[in-house]
This record gives sequence, C-alpha cells and structure tokens, in this order.
Amino acid sequence: MAVSSGISAIRRVAIFGGTHGNELTGVFLVKHWLKHGGEITRSGLEVRPFITNPKAVEKCVRYVDTDLNRVFDNQSLSLQNKVKIPYEITQAQEINSIFGPKGSKDAYDVILDLHNTTSKMGATLILEDSKDEFTIQMFHYIQKTMAPVPCSVLLIEHPKIKYATTRSIAKHPIGIEVGPQPQGVVRADILEKMREIVLHALDFMQQFNEGSEFPSCSIEVFKVIEKRGYPRNENGELAAIIHESLQDQDWRALNPGDPMFITMDGKVIPYEGEHTVYPTFVNEAAYFEKNEAFVTTQKLTLSAKSVRCKSI
Repeated sequence: MAVSSGISAIRRVAIFGGTHGNELTGVFLVKHWLKHGGEITRSGLEVRPFITNPKAVEKCVRYVDTDLNRVFDNQSLSLQNKVKIPYEITQAQEINSIFGPKGSKDAYDVILDLHNTTSKMGATLILEDSKDEFTIQMFHYIQKTMAPVPCSVLLIEHPKIKYATTRSIAKHPIGIEVGPQPQGVVRADILEKMREIVLHALDFMQQFNEGSEFPSCSIEVFKVIEKRGYPRNENGELAAIIHESLQDQDWRALNPGDPMFITMDGKVIPYEGEHTVYPTFVNEAAYFEKNEAFVTTQKLTLSAKSVRCKSI
C-alpha cells in the first residue's frame, strides 16, 4: 500500500473564532476553550484558541473596515503604513506574525477556522488544496465519525477566485462552516455540530502523531465553479430574489431549466447553464453586499494515499 511521504507530526494547532465578528458559534467556543481548555487538550499537541477579530466581535459585526477573511494575500501582509491601512489588514499582519509567517516552515501546522452561515449548508468542511492528502484523510475521518450526520466538503481551489483566507497561514488550512444560523445569535444545535467537528479533528491529529496509519481513501467534494449574482435593474437595484424551490436547497442538484430567481410580478428566471450544478451559500446574508446570490459547484471525487506520521 502506497504511503504519502513527507508528512511530519502535527505539533501546533490554532482554533480561530471571530474571523467574522457576528458569527458567534466560533466566538463562544473559543472563549470557552480559553478558560476551560481541557476539552481540546491532546497529548503531543499545542492547541491555541484565538479570537481573530476582537473589534468586530465587540461590535458584533462581520468586520470593521474590510473582510478579514480576504486579506491574507502577500500585498496586504506586506503593507507598511499602518496608520492609514484598514484595521483588518493590521490585524492580519499581527495574526501572520503570531501563527506564520505564511508559507514558511515556522507557520502553524493546522488552523481550524470556525464560521457560521445563514444558508442551510449543515456541517461543512472547507478544503483549500485538492492535493493536501493529510487534510483529505482528516475530512474522511471526520465524515466517518459523524455519520449518519452529513458533513459536506467544499473545495475552494479555483484559478480565478482567490480567497486569501485567515487560515491560509497554516500548512494545513481548514475551514469549518456550520449553518443555518442568523448573524449575531447562537443556536445550540449548530454549536454542538461545530464542537463535535473540532474535537474529531483533534482526535485525528493525536492518533496520527501516535503512529496510526490511515489507509487510502476517497471523499466526495463540491468544487467552486463561479459566484452567481442577483438580477439587477438599470438602476442597480435588486430585480429578483431566490426562487422558493432553490431556497434552503444547498448541495442539491440545480439542472438546466430549473427555477433560480423570481421577480415581484411572478416571472421565473430559470437556470440556463449547460450542466447540472450544486449551489451552496444560497441566499447567504453576508454575501448580499457582494451581490452574490449563491455559489455554483461541481461534484468531484478526491483520493488520498495511506498516511502515517513519518517521525514514528
């Protein structure tokens, strides 16, 4: 059985909450673990909970000046004039100095970045690199452990769409997105799902460090294709809304000819693509300002070789 080479023991793990200050599940969990860390303690791991955007958390807003989850690009991280640049960019530079530098051997091994969505996505794991076999193995482990509760995987690897996420500092960046949950509130069921995912991820890392070999596996992922905007009139105003047959149908097939939007006078705007797609982030509240009605994805299968810690 082929084994992936070059995967070292996982030593430093960060758990980020509050990257978006009104996504409160991660905020609540991280604040709890900062005071009561026994639940996330694992032998051989340094696990650090961290509130990433404290000013946004204090105000219970997504961000203060700009989206913290989009500014971890090289240009933003290297800006010098800290007096004039947005708050979130100075915060990104501080986070990079603590948990990075991004792309270096000194960067944290894993970052678990905790998010909520208003969309009915359920438990979702976000993968940034389709060749990251360690993370694919972790996701497979989490999915098996959580079954029969579904846990989808969103692959955000895209040649044109660059996210520059907060977690991208780490060698293995992992997004955890759980919904539906309105902004600025906490739901117990959503919190428990997120908590369970984090604990399973930590269990996997501990078992990996202790020499467990995880056999080759495959997982189904939904790869981002494009961001679909809302229809607008000549004045730039909203001309149609998500059709009721698409609302709350994240991860369900959207076929050519299916209803997509509907106008106030009842005109249905169908999906006119050539191929079936799988929408997600459907009617996400935070994306309204970006004119993003939903994201289309295609369904793929990713495989990973057997993995075992090379230091064992």
